[in-house]
Amino acid sequence: MAKGLHFTEASLATMTATCKIQRQTIEEGHLVLRVSGQLTGDHVNTLRTVLEQESSALTLDLADVRLADREGVKLLAVHELNGVRIVNCPLYIREWITRERDGE
Repeated sequence: MAKGLHFTEASLATMTATCKIQRQTIEEGHLVLRVSGQLTGDHVNTLRTVLEQESSALTLDLADVRLADREGVKLLAVHELNGVRIVNCPLYIREWITRERDGE
């Protein structure tokens, strides 16, 4: 008999994909948003809402983003075209942003 995997509700909760956005003002009128975890699903809408609420010059620090989906990459591409600076971007996400921006 094959052994199955058994998960408790607590262990499933720790496996849930997360996204964290930390806001840091580095000088008057300039804001850094540090995004970590996964930029997928509902997390894309959360980041969209945060970006739309900001009036400062923005930098997105993506050093700790581990996974992004197409909607997340599209959001990044649009905001980069609109002046948001993206730093510490994982290479695969940077290449994907470029393809989205170039319409490939």
